[in-house]
Amino acid sequence: MTRELQLGLIGLGEVGQVLASDLLLKQGVKLCAWDRLFPLEKSEPQRAAAALPLLATAGSMAQAVRDRALVISAVTAGECRAAALEAAQALTPGTYYLDLNSVSPGTRTEAARMIEAVGGRYIEAAVMSPIAPQRSASPVWLGGPHAQEFLPLAQSLGFTGAAVYSGTIGAASAAKMCRSVVIKGLESLMLESLLSARHHGVEVAVLDSLRSLFSADNASATPRYMISRALVHGRRRAEEMGEAARTVAEAGISSRMSSACAEWQAWASHHPEAASTPDIVVMLDALLAARGSGS
Repeated sequence: MTRELQLGLIGLGEVGQVLASDLLLKQGVKLCAWDRLFPLEKSEPQRAAAALPLLATAGSMAQAVRDRALVISAVTAGECRAAALEAAQALTPGTYYLDLNSVSPGTRTEAARMIEAVGGRYIEAAVMSPIAPQRSASPVWLGGPHAQEFLPLAQSLGFTGAAVYSGTIGAASAAKMCRSVVIKGLESLMLESLLSARHHGVEVAVLDSLRSLFSADNASATPRYMISRALVHGRRRAEEMGEAARTVAEAGISSRMSSACAEWQAWASHHPEAASTPDIVVMLDALLAARGSGS
């Protein structure tokens, strides 16, 4: 009889939910999740767990990570180090610790040090696309001294887009964060540009002039989509951009663009309701009204 592969998952947010759903479809896999919001009645992670009947939920971080072959950390960027520190207190030596969080090379190094100090095998993972379209098969760059030995297990679990980027911790993260400066930066520029254009009554002209920059058959490259991503995922993306700013600063370069982007993403996160409309003008009006009210 084949023994079940015991996996632990830290974080049941957007990425965690996608991974949990996919991993639970694998034969011979037993998944146990922990989210710090589980104890809060009607929290999003609690509702998500209830919708996954095959998912075992832990009552603590220690229960989720102890005696696992693999622990996956899918928290927000701001919680990366805290999650690693808490997990390290109960992690079984030899456990793979796959860190999917979007953080700077410096943050990765700190998290890796905590895990390696207790005998864990730390692997950084940089997800190089939105998670939703390809789910666990998304392109993921692995890094660290254990990345190559971990790759076959990763691929067997459905991470078919995984590839080893570097044997050094931090390189894959640097690539991801430098990419984020552009991707999240474009979202913030679009938000700033079109809010101003709508205020001045020239949004149609601006949109028409920008249309040649975007592929007509690529919905993800439209102004409305870019702004909606910031509205729906702004809190997480603001934390990521804070880590992107740290990545730039670690290179000895001023992070003024990344830091400003983080501010826009953080502001947008307070207005997710505006993303529900398919009409970009209505969306912009709602956001202008919010700014006018000081919110």
